[in-house]
Amino acid sequence: MPASPIRKLVPFAEAAKAKGKKVHHLNIGQPDIETPAVVLDKMRNLDRKVIEYSNSEGFMSYRMGLAKYYKDNGIQLNVEDIMITTGGSEALIFGFQTCLNPGDELIIPEPFYANYNGFAVMSGVKIVPVTATIDDGFALPPVEAFEAMITPKTKGILICNPGNPTGYLYSQAELEKLRDIVLKHDLYLFADEVYREFCYDGAKPFSVMNLAGIDNNVILVDSVSKRYSMCGARIGALISRNKEVMAAALKFGQARLSPPTFGQLASEAALNTPAEYFTAVTAEYVHRRDVLVDGLNAIPGVVCPKPSGAFYCIAELPVDNAERFCQWMLEEFDFNGQTVMMAPAAGFYATPGAGANQVRLAYVLEIAALKNAVECLKVALTVYPGKLEIVSENSANHS
Repeated sequence: MPASPIRKLVPFAEAAKAKGKKVHHLNIGQPDIETPAVVLDKMRNLDRKVIEYSNSEGFMSYRMGLAKYYKDNGIQLNVEDIMITTGGSEALIFGFQTCLNPGDELIIPEPFYANYNGFAVMSGVKIVPVTATIDDGFALPPVEAFEAMITPKTKGILICNPGNPTGYLYSQAELEKLRDIVLKHDLYLFADEVYREFCYDGAKPFSVMNLAGIDNNVILVDSVSKRYSMCGARIGALISRNKEVMAAALKFGQARLSPPTFGQLASEAALNTPAEYFTAVTAEYVHRRDVLVDGLNAIPGVVCPKPSGAFYCIAELPVDNAERFCQWMLEEFDFNGQTVMMAPAAGFYATPGAGANQVRLAYVLEIAALKNAVECLKVALTVYPGKLEIVSENSANHS
């Protein structure tokens, strides 16, 4: 199993804190946004004498509520198309184990959520990367790049939309190009849409569930973790209109008995979250994004495309090696007693050597902390011993 690039520097962060440093955690997507009050009130006032199993596919009342949620978001589903899982992670693992055999190949645009690597290892699946580049903001690679990777062992394509770690939002036109590849080669299209609520600057998400002609090929993964700032609830969903897929996935669900009861109760309550909650949260993320991304791009030699969704960005730094830089930030650097923890982006690529001077940052902290983090990075990049020389303003992207 691969180590998590998001968490593997934790010992260095803990050592930094033990020395009295303030560590700004931009390495992990753990929002500080408050969980909706309707959820907390529900959990405080639970009136249950037994915390029982649910059905393996989840409580019927919650699945019915989710079907309404999707309908309100323009996605028509039946209750039978929805299976509740222990987080979006389990949904994707069940999807892999149901649709793919050991040795099968799965194409993923990189950089991608690092834990996809772990899920693939657990399922015996080989990830085949198609590289998106920072130069065009991590847009979908051309169709020809996907076609070049397809072999007799290719069984699926996986995307995250809006994306973790890039924040890129695929357009309907880009998704329709994927639909055409899926139809041509009879592949599964796995889509992780857990950041659906967080799209910015007027952008609207288009769900793969609304792509025409591939109902039996689409596997949707969802989660309450980021939508309602409920990462610890560990509730997700595996969704497909393919009846055979759902029947087979349920066998994996039965083997683990049921998804968490407390988490389902909290998640069902979350369906009553008022619309103004998301309006306020989205506005806050836009503000945070602008503070972080604009601040990064103002640092000489740093390149950071502005994301259209989620709450992550990838920044290219003028350093010899981003992992060394991230560790140095925790071990040897502080500015006014503060430093920054980031996730080295190489762990979000499958291609060896890719992303070596990039980092992923999550803008999940309050504005003051983000401003301090940007200032720390600005100072750090002036004194880091492995800083690369910036030849000129025009070549900074490639320094």
